[in-house]
Amino acid sequence: MSGALGSLPRVVLFDLDGTLSDSAPGILASLRHAFEVNGLPWLDPEAQRSVLGPPFYAALPRYVGEERVPAVVAAYRERYAAGGMYQTSVYPGIPETLRALAEHGVRLAVATSKPERYAEPIVAHLGLDGMFETVGGDRLDGSRGTKALVVGEVLRRLGNPDPATVLMVGDREHDVHGARAHDVGTVGAGWGYAAPGELENAGALAVCVTAAQLRCRLGLPGEPPA
Repeated sequence: MSGALGSLPRVVLFDLDGTLSDSAPGILASLRHAFEVNGLPWLDPEAQRSVLGPPFYAALPRYVGEERVPAVVAAYRERYAAGGMYQTSVYPGIPETLRALAEHGVRLAVATSKPERYAEPIVAHLGLDGMFETVGGDRLDGSRGTKALVVGEVLRRLGNPDPATVLMVGDREHDVHGARAHDVGTVGAGWGYAAPGELENAGALAVCVTAAQLRCRLGLPGEPPA
């Protein structure tokens, strides 16, 4: 597994929700609507945080039961596609980080558990679409429903680069595990939705609390970690 920090990788894969942008407002508003439509009690704050990032088919059964998940996801997608998907904003320092990496010849891609049908227009809405070679995500039918499958598809599109030259940046443990399935190391986006200690326990190479710290970790001018 790639483990070198302080020297630039050749390829960096970025998660979307909780890494490139704060998408919690739109996701949670759309999900709350889906719960109401299905007569389900709304989640407490800790549970709300836990469903931000992982695929809903994996995250929701513990709260609504396996049999209710399809109806909840359908209601969620209806509201999300109607406008909730655009209730999102780029985290501070992300555009500067992407530009700095690109200026140093690093290839960039998005690897998200969000369906590509939503991810691509969201990346464009954020003004970041010109930065990435590809935006990879799940399919609407859930057939690419693990982060490992998404990362594998994105690497395939990039020509299957040597894993030792690739780095994942993500904010949840499934990002770390999904990248590890392809021998790719992960730097944790500590500004996202992970619970305390989640990224460290999952085996992230490092956890940065700002995008400026991430740049420094990768050997670019930035903010040294505390």
